[in-house]
Amino acid sequence: MSDLSHLPIRDDLRGTSPYGAPQLAVPVALNTNENPYAPSPELAAAIGRAVTDAATGLNRYPDRDAVVLRTALADYLGHGLGHESVWAANGSNEVLLQILQVFGGAGRKAAGFEPSYSMHPVLTRVTGTEWMSLPRESDFSIDVDAARVAVAVHQPTVVFITSPNNPTGTAVPLETVEAIASAAPGIVVVDEAYAEFRREGTPSALSLLPRHPRLIVSRTMSKAFALAGARVGYLAASPAIVEALQLVRLPYHLSAITQAVATTALAYREELLSGVDRLRGERDALVAWLRERRFAVADSDANFIMFGVFDDRTAVWEALLKRGVLVREVGPRGWLRVTVGTPQEMTAFKEALTQVTRS
Repeated sequence: MSDLSHLPIRDDLRGTSPYGAPQLAVPVALNTNENPYAPSPELAAAIGRAVTDAATGLNRYPDRDAVVLRTALADYLGHGLGHESVWAANGSNEVLLQILQVFGGAGRKAAGFEPSYSMHPVLTRVTGTEWMSLPRESDFSIDVDAARVAVAVHQPTVVFITSPNNPTGTAVPLETVEAIASAAPGIVVVDEAYAEFRREGTPSALSLLPRHPRLIVSRTMSKAFALAGARVGYLAASPAIVEALQLVRLPYHLSAITQAVATTALAYREELLSGVDRLRGERDALVAWLRERRFAVADSDANFIMFGVFDDRTAVWEALLKRGVLVREVGPRGWLRVTVGTPQEMTAFKEALTQVTRS
């Protein structure tokens, strides 16, 4: 590590560490919630053609408003949305950063219900916003009455609700979202990065947008659309919020290549979402397998499962790694998180975990 002490780093950043999960070369990587199914040869070829077409115009700046992509995203989301109610950026993290740049800042607070996505407090800190951690219940749900009191007392200008929650997989009922949105003095962001993996009958907060003009629903194409390498995130909100976000967007922030890749993937969404159905089945089967073996398992509406509880989760994590299986050491003490992979990857995980917990 370099010595940074001589640099004029902001005081609130000094001594902190960059975000990141381990990137290790292992046979079975199940730690970053990626989609294990790569784009088909047909989709890859279509993306190649789209990129080739875009390449002929790379001497010019891209559409800075990404209207074609935003229109395709609005069509995918439905709910009567038009492109003016959708915004896109380089991954959902840039979307969340822009929200905090506009609605956070010095003298303002952002709140979230933890354990939850660890980038929320990181993005809050780098925008000079104060982070306020609100607790979840022992079953990882949100106490509605306590949440309403907290936002009324502390007056955060941004409230994050992650649903399905990362790392627990827990979905938040719409009634809870609506109650918090009604009480919050500012912006409420429902982070739905894993929305496509929800179990049947679990609704999206998109249906609440017409009644709550300060509500934002953020999504990503990294998971269900298997585009983690393309870095495309987006949100749905009122046109006024989308217009406000453009106050902080960098000029031409989405490249022509990124826009071409994402628009093409949306045209192939039926193919891509069929992989989601397979992963749901693998997830539910793995939940049942873990519970049969007396592990504690959080209900999951995502493409990952949090399980435990271990006296020494680090030892279990290391033992799995020695067997070529990489999971994530994250969440409450004693718990681990495993991404749902292919049937072959799930078999390898089960065999490794059985060996580790028997020894």
